[in-house]
Amino acid sequence: MPSVVKINVLTVPAEQREVLEQRFASRAGAVEGSDGFEWFELLRPVEGTDQYLVYTRWRSEEDFQAWMNGSMKAAHGGGGAGGDKGAGEGGERPRPAASGSTLWSFEVVQQASPKS
Repeated sequence: MPSVVKINVLTVPAEQREVLEQRFASRAGAVEGSDGFEWFELLRPVEGTDQYLVYTRWRSEEDFQAWMNGSMKAAHGGGGAGGDKGAGEGGERPRPAASGSTLWSFEVVQQASPKS
């Protein structure tokens, strides 16, 4: 069964880039222990766009969905234990750093790695 890749495309205004990157840094390690997790990268745009790419790779669609409905929801304040660690006084959630989000889904058909 091929791995699945999920790319979350986040539209981030220039003044929110540092905020977004800090929020991801504060959650470092949150996804790595998830069953079926294979890879994560946060890709910063270099030129011509304000869109960040959040690249994750999973053993299966089911593993991704389990993470989405469990750990990810809790990490983003959508319920469950923990909530949003960035919550301010009174438990209020901070404003989102991204102004838009689109999820792309792919199956890995071919891959290569450096020769040893």
